[in-house]
Amino acid sequence: MKPFQFKEFTVYQDQCAMKVGTDGVLLGAWTSLEHQPETILDVGAGTGLIALQLAQRSVAETIDAIELDEAAYEQCVTNFEGSPWADRLFCYHAGFDEFVDEIEDEYDLIVSNPPFYAEEMSSGVVSRDYARQNSSLPFDELVEGVAKLLSEQGRFSVIVPFKEESNLLELANKNHLYPQRITRVKGNAQVEYKRSLMEFGFEKVEVRIDELIIETERHQYTDAYIKLTEAFYLKM
Repeated sequence: MKPFQFKEFTVYQDQCAMKVGTDGVLLGAWTSLEHQPETILDVGAGTGLIALQLAQRSVAETIDAIELDEAAYEQCVTNFEGSPWADRLFCYHAGFDEFVDEIEDEYDLIVSNPPFYAEEMSSGVVSRDYARQNSSLPFDELVEGVAKLLSEQGRFSVIVPFKEESNLLELANKNHLYPQRITRVKGNAQVEYKRSLMEFGFEKVEVRIDELIIETERHQYTDAYIKLTEAFYLKM
């Protein structure tokens, strides 16, 4: 498994179950930095891709990540240490629940690409797939933890399957987190929405809702997708 080379950093991924994918790159590029966060947390960091993207995009002094899987944690640390922003990046080897219980800091920005909810994960054994998708970090546990760790003016950005959008909105509302922006993503204009990029905060505002189409045809990317990701992909 070759490392994934971006314009300003390299991601080694041979030890990670979840490889570099469109979901992560989208979230790292789409997440708003308008409120100029000084502290950032990536929940379920995997390779560390999203934290690395945010390090490239921001001047945040503290960019922490949490990864439960030991092999992925070690790879994330390697990717952080090999980046130009090693002094700002730190990965904890922990589950989110224990991290929430032990940490006293607040974060101005929390991001998460929960890989355990990816629809593509299938072992052929329904019970095993269900356990993998719901035990690692259920949405309710994620949202409850975010509500505890997010600063008053902070933002929470997440990418989920489109069919989970309403579920996440309901869970967030119960924790006094309200949608600020939603971008619904589809592969091309002819298919159904596949993902929802969602940003939450503690204040109620008029939600900005739009859509992103990735391709006009196979490997022919839309201007909007190129504009969003060109700071990262070598071929953009």
